[in-house]
Amino acid sequence: MGQKTAIILGATGLCGSILLHMLLNDERYKKIKLFSRKTVGIKDEKLQEHLIDLLELSDYESDFLADEVFCCIGTTKAKTPDKDLYKKIDYGIPVSAAELCKKNKIRTFVVISALGANAESNVFYNKLKGQMENAVVSKKIPKIHILQPSLIGGYRVEKRPGEWLAKKAFLILNAILAGPFRKYRSIYPQTIARCMVWLANNSYKRVKIPSDEIVKLGEIET
Repeated sequence: MGQKTAIILGATGLCGSILLHMLLNDERYKKIKLFSRKTVGIKDEKLQEHLIDLLELSDYESDFLADEVFCCIGTTKAKTPDKDLYKKIDYGIPVSAAELCKKNKIRTFVVISALGANAESNVFYNKLKGQMENAVVSKKIPKIHILQPSLIGGYRVEKRPGEWLAKKAFLILNAILAGPFRKYRSIYPQTIARCMVWLANNSYKRVKIPSDEIVKLGEIET
């Protein structure tokens, strides 16, 4: 049995739920802590759930203790049309988590952002992700990795008609997106989760990792 403790934020989401199952089955980890507003409904001796308001994550500094933190937090315009609340989720939660990592001397922080993240962008979503990335990097955690996936494939419980159509289109586009355009291919959540685990357990210099590189790393045995 391993000795590491990991924290997952967003374990009820598409990528986070897959990551959770991977870590529960990984012998390198002895405890998986979840911070979320609802239970994942899993019984496992490794699992420790903290059911909280994630917008108040900074209030749980004494419980936020681990070797690694995986942040899979993200919302959508359809679910969160209010831009102020959107920012509190997509920017506020990852940055609060990074601040707690710094305070509690957690040396590894792996977070999902998005391809196209740019703090200078005129697009609200891309700008917010870019600002989040900059704020996280500024905390100077020893080992930070920011994943920038393209459109994430896979089944979601909630209905997103626009995203569903985009995924169908990408089934065709993936075949012709080559060379420097490979990073725009859609990507599976399993690949993202495997990449996160690999990064946490291996030495890798690059901080910001685009989608095509996520695919390569996600294919390596963890």
